[in-house]
Amino acid sequence: MEDLLSDVMTFEAVTDGIRVAVQSYFLDDQSEPSENQYVWAYRIKIMNESEKSVQLMARQWVIINGEGLTKEVSGEGVIGEQPIILPGQHYVYTSGTPLTTATGFMRGQYEMQDENGDHFFIEIPNFSLDSPYYALNVN
Repeated sequence: MEDLLSDVMTFEAVTDGIRVAVQSYFLDDQSEPSENQYVWAYRIKIMNESEKSVQLMARQWVIINGEGLTKEVSGEGVIGEQPIILPGQHYVYTSGTPLTTATGFMRGQYEMQDENGDHFFIEIPNFSLDSPYYALNVN
């Protein structure tokens, strides 16, 4: 998928003709595992597969660390922008999050506005934050 990394797992969701594809990757050079500081970047591609122009107005995130501690984050736009995405076009951005555990999950939603001024929410799929410092125990 153009603008996304070919060797990283992609998580996708489609709501009302808007596709959200997410990839996350661990930033070892910004993390300090000995101090319980782990940092990830995530790249998001929002594709407008509908017939209306849309604008991303706000975001709402739920971030869950490996111990189940949940943090909610919300705000206007993404990375300081409220992009307008025309039909057949896409918008890509990269951001990041720190955790105090070696693994976790994120999910959320974007508040969108269509060309008629109607507001609606689209899903950001649940995606994992995995690091090489997390030992998976399978029974």
